[in-house]
Formats: sequence, C-alpha cells, structure tokens
Amino acid sequence: MSAIKIHLEAAESDAVERLATLLGVKPEAVAYTALNRLMLGNRDPRLGPEIRETWEGKRNNLPLWADSAWSVHAYEGKADAEPEPSKYVGGESRKE
Repeated sequence: MSAIKIHLEAAESDAVERLATLLGVKPEAVAYTALNRLMLGNRDPRLGPEIRETWEGKRNNLPLWADSAWSVHAYEGKADAEPEPSKYVGGESRKE
C-alpha cells in the first residue's frame, strides 16, 4: 500500500483531531473522507483553481477551519491574540 503524508500545522491538526473525537472516528478517517469528497467532485471545473489557491495560500495563512494561531496585533494597537478553537469545528458556534 502506498502512502501520502499530509503535513499540518498544530492549529490544523488540533481541529482535525477534535472533529474526529466529536464523530468517534480516527483523524485518518476525517482526512480520507475529505479526500473522497474531493475526488468525487473532480468534474467541477472550479476544483483545479481552488486546489492551486488553497495550496499556495497555505504558505501564509491557516484555513478557516483551523484553530486560530497566536498572533501579534501590536501594529493595530491591540493586545496579542491568544489561540482559540476553530468556530467551524465542533462545539457551539461562536459569534465574532
């Protein structure tokens, strides 16, 4: 069996693990199901550009479903932002 490794930031991995726990499955099952949904939608002409944009964007940004990363807001005159769980994964929805 061949393997494809997915390298995730801690904020991404934590969100995947939390969803897996919520659903009572392994994180690998979440990743496989996401890949399955993507592969089944391969005829959508928007897929290629979305994959390229997502992959390129990963260099500078976390996806919306990831937990927030620690960030500095000194340039905005605000306090540093503490990491927090994703509002898209599990638990109650959060208002901003």
